[in-house]
Amino acid sequence: MYLFSINATSSKDQGEFKAGEECPFIAYINFVDLFGAEQLAKLYLLKEGFRDATIIKRRFLKLEGQSHDDPQIREALQKGYCLQVFSAH
Repeated sequence: MYLFSINATSSKDQGEFKAGEECPFIAYINFVDLFGAEQLAKLYLLKEGFRDATIIKRRFLKLEGQSHDDPQIREALQKGYCLQVFSAH
């Protein structure tokens, strides 16, 4: 599983984010290939209404034989990905 820190721009007003505002995300992508995982992260953000995704940090998580208490990791294992947006506070 890959973990990415990403900044992306909101395409429209949604929630507490205004159109054109840059938003920070963490993307959990359950995929074995780095290039593929990066592309999936960008596509999932596009699907949610965010464009111009810039990956700031990348990290590979080895998950074999570990319990997964983190709800984002559990969600990514179940559906293949999890996006977590941070508020602009």
